[in-house]
Amino acid sequence: MNDEPKSAKVPPKKRRAWFYRQSEAPTLAALLGDRQQRRHFLQYWVHDNIWNGINLLVHYGLKLLPMDACTHFGASLGKLAQPHVNKNASARARATIAALRPDLSAEEQEALFLKNCQTQGRILTEFSIITRLKHHLERLEVHNLDWVVEAAKRGPVIAVGMHLGNWEICPILLKPVGLTPYVNYTPPAGRAKAWIAQRVRRKTGVHFLPPGLQGIRPAVRVLKAGGIVSAFCDEGVGGYIRGPLFGREPHLEGNLAMTIRLARMTGATICPWYNLRQDGFRFVCRALPPITLPPEDKPGARLMEDIALLNAVIEPVILANLDQWYFLDSSLTAQA
Repeated sequence: MNDEPKSAKVPPKKRRAWFYRQSEAPTLAALLGDRQQRRHFLQYWVHDNIWNGINLLVHYGLKLLPMDACTHFGASLGKLAQPHVNKNASARARATIAALRPDLSAEEQEALFLKNCQTQGRILTEFSIITRLKHHLERLEVHNLDWVVEAAKRGPVIAVGMHLGNWEICPILLKPVGLTPYVNYTPPAGRAKAWIAQRVRRKTGVHFLPPGLQGIRPAVRVLKAGGIVSAFCDEGVGGYIRGPLFGREPHLEGNLAMTIRLARMTGATICPWYNLRQDGFRFVCRALPPITLPPEDKPGARLMEDIALLNAVIEPVILANLDQWYFLDSSLTAQA
């Protein structure tokens, strides 16, 4: 399926609600049903479980490695495998680099792409060791965390992270200062992967909110009670970059709009933050100045301006660190 350009101007429209539905396990009766039911039964209980076993074996096998060895293995694996295994994503990444960094030569653009392949590999393998950072805080250089702490003392906070470095670090940083974020958790495909992701994230110190539309009301309750909710406004959905805007008009599809609406509904302070990888499994973590949204004449009157305001904070950081951005392999144009 080819990418086709669309107009840069996206007219405001109502955000489509997304409901999460979990796949149910087929019963033994499905094995005696029609062809489609039998195929579903065998897929769920045989084929999927082979991959579940492999995923568990890899996850726990990587735990045997020292931290730096684990992340360097991931970097080597990503650089070797990503360009060949996922060719569609690689093509999107190269096109996105060309669009966002036309100032680079072809050789420099390819070098940036290969660095990002290493990032993709590191993220995969580091899931096995990320919780060790709780006992090795010397590997985290932290700047301006007091801004988040002070904002939380005044009222509710939406911690707006970015998919740079390794974003699973956030709850590890917040726990020592007495803050526990709530996050919308969408389980990854695959039962073993979902179990691993939930287990690891619970160990880092997060509370889960339901995914999709089901999580909005619980998030509002947490914020109105003075809590902290984690959100990410840089996102790639279905191979398409919803945020940052990268020169496109503000739109209502995605977490930029959702975050602004949550902040307006609850009076929450928006606290942007990000971390960047240093050598190996070490990170520099930075909180940015908290954002208090300006007054508006009536609800929603400033929605598009507020989206642009938040985008203006996160976009330059991501643009300056594309080699570490997780969604670089998504496209700036919608899929046809």
